[in-house]
Amino acid sequence: MTLKKILGSLALLVMPAVAFAHPGHGDSGWMAGVSHPVGGIDHLLAMVAVGLWAAQQQGAARWALPLTFVGTMLIGGLLGFEGLALPALESGIAASVLALGLAVALAVRPPLSLAVAVTALFALFHGVAHGLELPEMSSPWTYAAGFVLATATLHALGYAVVRVLPQAAAPLVRLAGVASAATGAWLLAG
Repeated sequence: MTLKKILGSLALLVMPAVAFAHPGHGDSGWMAGVSHPVGGIDHLLAMVAVGLWAAQQQGAARWALPLTFVGTMLIGGLLGFEGLALPALESGIAASVLALGLAVALAVRPPLSLAVAVTALFALFHGVAHGLELPEMSSPWTYAAGFVLATATLHALGYAVVRVLPQAAAPLVRLAGVASAATGAWLLAG
């Protein structure tokens, strides 16, 4: 896949997020599940950042971070389906955008156990939010399949951007992390 195709795909994913905060709540099932992570700027930035950050890592962290996020997010989604609401849910999501953006901006390489723990914590917040927004009359499993697929795709997109870009473009990836962190700070403030 060429860089032009990757960036074009990213632009298509970002366009709905610019227009709407959380669109798709009128949709049902699978499509609502897909649109929730893609349509909310908070979810979109955090999920792409996980892919970017994973690609900056070495060894097992490259696959452990995205898999941890998707798996823990699904658990959070199941908890959300049952009505469990985490305290400071939106603040936790905003904090994830800030922290993951900073991790990308600084190309942080913590011990794997710490990186996985932080990723899991943030994924739990995102998953519960997805689960709480299950549309009426929708199958939880179809909805979950949609948000899992969208999240994995966003992770893969972030990962691919870092792996395809030449090493000389690393400052651009870090700049994307700065932009994400700034958005996270704005979300926390507002």
